[in-house]
Amino acid sequence: MIRTRTVRRLRRSSGSGSTPKVVALGGGHGLSASLAALRRITQDLTAVVTVADDGGSSGRLRSELGVLPPGDLRKALAALCGDDEWGQTWSRVIQHRFTSKGEMHGHAVGNLLIVALWEQLGDPVAALEWVGRLLGAHGRVLPMSAVPLELEATVRGHDPARPDETDTVRGQATVALTPGEVQEVRLLPHDPPAVPEAVQAVLDADWVVLGPGSWFSSVIPHLLVPELAEALTETRARRVLTLNLAPQPGETEGFSPQRHLEVLARHAPKLTIDVVLADEAAVPDRVSLDEAAERLGASVELAKVAAPDGPRHDPELLAAAYDRIFRMHGRIGPWR
Repeated sequence: MIRTRTVRRLRRSSGSGSTPKVVALGGGHGLSASLAALRRITQDLTAVVTVADDGGSSGRLRSELGVLPPGDLRKALAALCGDDEWGQTWSRVIQHRFTSKGEMHGHAVGNLLIVALWEQLGDPVAALEWVGRLLGAHGRVLPMSAVPLELEATVRGHDPARPDETDTVRGQATVALTPGEVQEVRLLPHDPPAVPEAVQAVLDADWVVLGPGSWFSSVIPHLLVPELAEALTETRARRVLTLNLAPQPGETEGFSPQRHLEVLARHAPKLTIDVVLADEAAVPDRVSLDEAAERLGASVELAKVAAPDGPRHDPELLAAAYDRIFRMHGRIGPWR
């Protein structure tokens, strides 16, 4: 009962004429968590999604048809579906995966729908708008680049027999689960073109939210697209960086919360952050996190945002945290 009242309060606070214009960047389950929260507190929401996925259904479609990997775009659209019967039904449908002994095994319905519209319309942005309208999505979804990207990483200790040596590994799926310590990630091609609508959305925003998500394979890649990185530094929007609840096996295993900030700063030295949001139970050393955040120009906000039933963000608790941050840390211009 308390949760229902919370959601209604947040929705009332973001009514017409008083809603912030928010852009969320990321990919996979982390971006989905952020979008599921943000759609509760704003009516003007844009997701900018990484397009470097090369595993599973997305990887197969990308390899066979030469298209953008649709999986993270699909997940973002599903997260923007409403809580009514229409929204929840379509969310389940586009997330549904076929189970068979043939070539359709593992393909997600939403991936096929998105690719079909891409082929019909020849325009990835327009096609995603059509899917969003079909689902009744509470916001729009944009790819960060109009070309498929490949992730490349320098990893120390990738070979356990050579713990002090570095190797180069390629592919988002490989980087996400790599043994060893990721030192740096790059995109191939090195200077990919950004989707103009994504750049404009960042420039026009009141707030930009980065994270949570796979740090090297979903969060940092946005900072490696030159036009998007420039927009993130030039925008008048305030910037929120949302930390993960725990290090991820593989790419950030053993990372402290402050280490996440340090590697982000190393990849985007010109980027400043206004607020770092972290779950209060995931920060064992508040002083070190404060110091790392200060080097980015940010203050730290701790809140209870983890779901009680597992290591994931609770959308209503995360929505309440974002709502509080948006109100406490001021506005740049009136909400549209």
